[in-house]
Amino acid sequence: MRIVVLGAGVVGVTAAWYLAADGHEVTVVDRQPGPALEASFANGGQISVSHAEPWANPGAPLTVLKWLGRADAPLLFRPTMDWRQWRWASQFLIECLPSRTKHNTIQCFNLALYSRECLKALRATTGIEYDHLTRGILEFYTDAREFAAAVKAAELMRELGCDREVKTPDECVTVEPALSSCRQRIAGGIFTAGDESGDAQRFTQELARLALARGVAFRWATTVTSLVTDGTAVRGVRCKGAHDTEPRRRETIDADAYVVSLGSESAFLLAAVGVPAPIYPAKGYSATICVGDHRGAPTVSLTDLERKIVFTRLKDRLRIAGTAELSGYGRSLNRVRCEALIARTFDLFPDAGQRESAQYWIGLRPATPSNVPLVGRTRYRNLFVDTGHGTLGWTMACGSGRALADVIAGRKPEVDFAFTGAR
Repeated sequence: MRIVVLGAGVVGVTAAWYLAADGHEVTVVDRQPGPALEASFANGGQISVSHAEPWANPGAPLTVLKWLGRADAPLLFRPTMDWRQWRWASQFLIECLPSRTKHNTIQCFNLALYSRECLKALRATTGIEYDHLTRGILEFYTDAREFAAAVKAAELMRELGCDREVKTPDECVTVEPALSSCRQRIAGGIFTAGDESGDAQRFTQELARLALARGVAFRWATTVTSLVTDGTAVRGVRCKGAHDTEPRRRETIDADAYVVSLGSESAFLLAAVGVPAPIYPAKGYSATICVGDHRGAPTVSLTDLERKIVFTRLKDRLRIAGTAELSGYGRSLNRVRCEALIARTFDLFPDAGQRESAQYWIGLRPATPSNVPLVGRTRYRNLFVDTGHGTLGWTMACGSGRALADVIAGRKPEVDFAFTGAR
């Protein structure tokens, strides 16, 4: 079949890869001049099956209220007049019910674990390089009560098959010696040896290069404006080039099937054709610093649960990422939130790197209220979705792409997951 994939982030490019592996003629369309230049550009870099527990959990509403008014809060809700924000927030509250949290955790875990195995297989067959490390992920806690609650939550993850190991403060330092500089503040940690890390942008760029050699076509600097439907199927996708200002110059790309992987923009495109997609942007921040000759930067990927920040080593760089801001579609940098990342880094790791080298970034991560992504069919027989992965796009990309290729081919996916439009 001829298949058009809309979006060239890590999710869209991986979907294109697996579809091309099935023998389809694939075209990827993106408004940027190259792959992974939006939400996949400078994310936290973690392949984190261990982080499958969704934001929507019984303790989340009280935590959000506690952080209201704090400009540097790890999770910041800025009310706007956008009804989409309020609809998303009300659905989020429903997903905080204990029964919903357990269901969503299982869904996210199943897809994340499957995806990690798909990534390993892809790496083995292609030799793709993306500054990856297979040293696991260590969550460390500086609050004893939060640590105790996390130990209890880890029991469910172990029951599901996640290798979560509870660590004492001294054992945390053994896993990552850089933590010795803040040893007295650590209440404990939880280590997942099977988790990985790596540069999502480099991975996406390299996979796009391999996909191009396999025959995948890429249409860069091309913005998707609408889908053309006839009630039961999509007949084409209307697009415009970067310099096309007149409607008559816009073109329609036709294919046999279409995949929407447009991140936070997916909701607008799908809503216009009557396909519900409860996606809202969770604005994330990151800072990247040069390690240089400094010796205090961690080499194991870390998660600071008090501040909801991750630290990932990418060769001679240290990526610090985190926080979520539910404030709309704006892409401006909030200096307070940027500086909070750097302040926390050098508070914990005084010799981590060159403070003045910090490069800041924001990305609009496409979040669903449940944190469970939308992967599968829609009401249109030839329209499919692979979007809404929130903070786990890099973690779930390979599994989502491979499973979607199975769905499109009429095969039963190898993962137990609630695919949209399943039949």
